[in-house]
Amino acid sequence: MPKTQTTIRLEENDYKEAREILEYIGMSYAQAVNMFNRMIVLERGLPFEAKIPNKTTKKAMKEALEGTNLEEITLDDLKVERNVS
Repeated sequence: MPKTQTTIRLEENDYKEAREILEYIGMSYAQAVNMFNRMIVLERGLPFEAKIPNKTTKKAMKEALEGTNLEEITLDDLKVERNVS
């Protein structure tokens, strides 16, 4: 398949960190960008949700960061909730 060259502008620190992470897992930056681009084509859009949190979610996020209004739950509670033995 023919290749094309493009130029993009990225935040320098994010770019450097991403390259380090990709290098660690044995992938080049170009390979990762090609994979992302292919997923956009396959999904006919972004391969993940890109939404702005609503008021309820923002409130929950704020409370979680502040450590307020938390509910303690155990693994057993989760199993019962999901009906798992």
